[in-house]
Amino acid sequence: MGNVNLPTPVVIAAGVIVFAGGYLTGAVTGWDSPDRTTAVVSSYDTKTHRLCLKADAVSDLEGAKGDTLCGQWQRVSGSAVPTVGDEFRFVSSVTRGQAGTADDRISIFGEVAD
Repeated sequence: MGNVNLPTPVVIAAGVIVFAGGYLTGAVTGWDSPDRTTAVVSSYDTKTHRLCLKADAVSDLEGAKGDTLCGQWQRVSGSAVPTVGDEFRFVSSVTRGQAGTADDRISIFGEVAD
């Protein structure tokens, strides 16, 4: 067996091709990241952390009723408490309940938009 020495441009080109191929494969077959949505706060209960958001874009989200989405706000400590009329950027998820849609749990992760 002998040593093989390749010119530097060939090695760089091969690395770029491998990197680009991996990137394209990941972009085509990888998981979709959640889309952040902006809505207006229609209500918020500080005791239960139940948050309701309203916007046209909300109607396409799972668990929404019309253009309103209500759920449990999962917040980071130090987050500004939302008030009615605030713009709120968020991602939501639905955890399926045992008895059907009546006991589904909607979680809202986000914060008041600046």
